[in-house]
Order: sequence, then C-alpha cells, then structure tokens
Amino acid sequence: MNTTGVAIVALVVGLLIGLGLARLMSRRERPEATPEFEDEPVVVPPGVVEVLKALRSSAVVVGPHDEVLQASTPARTQGIVRGSRVAVRELLDLVRTVRRDRQISILDFEIHRGTAASSYFSARVAPLDDDLILILADDQTAARRIEETRRDFVANVSHELKTPIGAISLLAEAVGEAAEDPPAVRKFAGRMSIESSRLSDLVAQIIDLSRLQADNPLAAPEEVDVDQVLAEAVDRNRVDAERHHVSLTVAGAKGCRVLGSSRQLGVAVSNLVENALIYSDAGARVVVAARRNARADDDYVEITVSDNGIGIAPADLNRIFERFYRVDYARSRANGGTGLGLSIVKHIAATHGGDVTAWSQVGRGSTFTIRIPAHLRSDPDGAADQQEQPALGQTERSDDFTPTALTGADEPEPQNQDRQEIIR
Repeated sequence: MNTTGVAIVALVVGLLIGLGLARLMSRRERPEATPEFEDEPVVVPPGVVEVLKALRSSAVVVGPHDEVLQASTPARTQGIVRGSRVAVRELLDLVRTVRRDRQISILDFEIHRGTAASSYFSARVAPLDDDLILILADDQTAARRIEETRRDFVANVSHELKTPIGAISLLAEAVGEAAEDPPAVRKFAGRMSIESSRLSDLVAQIIDLSRLQADNPLAAPEEVDVDQVLAEAVDRNRVDAERHHVSLTVAGAKGCRVLGSSRQLGVAVSNLVENALIYSDAGARVVVAARRNARADDDYVEITVSDNGIGIAPADLNRIFERFYRVDYARSRANGGTGLGLSIVKHIAATHGGDVTAWSQVGRGSTFTIRIPAHLRSDPDGAADQQEQPALGQTERSDDFTPTALTGADEPEPQNQDRQEIIR
C-alpha cells in the first residue's frame, strides 16, 4: 500500500474516533430527565392562601427546604417569620421533625422583644403534601396575663381573709381563758366585733367587684342624676366624717346627667369619699363636686373628690389603683380599709367609657377625678340648670381663689375650681 492510501485510512479512522468521542461527551453533558422535575418550583396548594387569610391564628406554610412559601400578616408582625425563614429556632426544629415523622406536634414558645414584655404562643405544626409543613400559632399573651392576675388576686384575697380570721380565732381563745374576768371579756369581744366587721367589709367588696366584672352598665343604661349620686355618697359617709372630725361638703354644678348605672356610680363616689376620710386628719375638709366638660366627641361629666389631707407620695401615686395596694397599711387597717376601693372605682369608670385620675402632693392633699361621657345630647333648655352650687352650709362660692392660700405653691389648673371649697 502506498503512502497516500495509508494517510487516507488514518484520516478516516481519526474522524471516526473523533466523532465517537464527541458523541460520548455530548451524552455525558446532556441533563437527564429527573433533574427537570427537581427544578420545578414548589407551589402552595390551591385555596390554602385564602384559608390562611381567614384564620385568626398566625399561619405559615414552610417548603421542603425550610423556606417560607406563605405567611399571614400576624405571623410577620409578631416576629414568627422574618424574610423567607422561620425566626423561632425551636419552632424550626419542630418543623423538621414533623417533616421527617409526618406526625402533628404542638409547641409552646416565647418571643422576647428586647426590654419590652415577652409574647407567648401555642403552635400546632402539621404535615401537608409534597413535604410542605403548616404552622398555626395562637397568641396566648393576654390569656397568660389574665391567669397571672387571677392567681395574684386569689393569693391576695387569701392573705387578706386570713388576717381577720386568725385574729378572731385568737380572740375567741382569749375570751375562753378570761371567762372569769368580765373587763377582759368585754375588751376581747370588742376586738372580735372590729375584726368581724373588717372581714364582712372585705367579703362584701370582693362580691361587689365580682358583680361589677359581670355587669355592663351601658348594655341597658339609665339616665343618672349626678346630684343625687353625690348626695347619697355624702350621706353614706356622714357618720364617719363626724367621727373623724372632717368637714364633708358638696359643691360644683347642678343638673349634670349621664347614662349608666346610678348604683355603680354611687359606689365609686362613696369609695372615693371614704378614702379621703381615711387619709385626712381631724379638722380637714373633703369636697365632692361635679361639672360638665364639653368636648368635640361628647359631653363629659367630671366628678371630683378633693381633700386637704396627708397627700400621697409620687412613688405611691402610680400604684394606688392596684388591688389591695395601700399607701399607709397601718392607717388603712385601723380605719377598716380593704385595699379594694380604688380598684373598684377604676373598674366602674372604665365600664362607663371613662377613666379616673389622681393628683396629690404630700402634706397638701389629693384630688380624684372620675371623667365619664354623658352619652346625652346637649339640652339648651337645661343649660340654665348648670349653675354653680355652693358647698353645703355656704351661700356663695369664691371666684378669687388663689392656690397659695393653702401651701403657697402653684397647683395645676384642673384642681383649682374644686379645691377652693376646701380652704374656705
């Protein structure tokens, strides 16, 4: 074979080998059919998005790679989801466990919000199709706080009940041992009567508080004559005022009316008057007054109870509306206080759509103001009735009052008009 023939054969063989290698390489580089299915995006099943929007719970759908495919607005605002990931580590671990075991699981977890109070959740994690996981989380923060409040209240009630009950038990033993000593028996019997009265008052206020919590005064409101409420509250405390040698008077505007419960408002004003008497020394004055305050949204009636008693320290002023809190425990106990009076006032004001505030200075006195909406249309014909009423036993009110007449210091404007009756 000549040289040319050998070259042609070699060229043909080389071409065949090259084509074979090229075909083999192209087969290796060609993607197989399976990966095409893996690249398809995971889709949330139809209808799930609409269902999640209708749920009150925080709802999250998690994909096969722990990515968040769908999350409701509460889930993001409450910090359960951030971006495309589940933000709570223990919840994410449970998601992976549920994906592996295909079993529904429940988890209680807490989300810390820096210096603010923590939020508490109860989550139910369930598997869906295609390795999708559904998270439903309910906010239990309010329920937990209510439970803590209830637990504290029960503990406080137990303590408050135990004190007079224990005293009565000890006094009963003392009476038995002093059976042949009539003066001692009379002394112990008198103490037993005091402790029994304290126990009765405490139980009565607990019952009142329980009834108030179940009663909505605006569900079937009545038109309340505020003048009558103030007069009855003053009459109810007249004997105690005389015993404490404290002057008790009524002032302010006449003819104020609101919608609500006259019984509840009477309890609230009476509690404020009783509190003012307890924390006033002999010779002090307590003034109960009412006025109408017109605002854009409604007419408001403000009921104030002012005194020039011992006053309240700023540290105590923020806590006086807490249940069983007492500024001066010994003084309150000596006068039969239970520590529930102001908390009842706060509850009554709130259920009437209003609030209660307190102003006080140590050694100068205090002013408590119940502010509630009248819920009544203005009556031009009744405007003439909104006249200033002089304090009981007085013929006129002074308009030239200066706050310095009491202590020499300026006093906030809201208290000036009512507290002028105290220093006259």
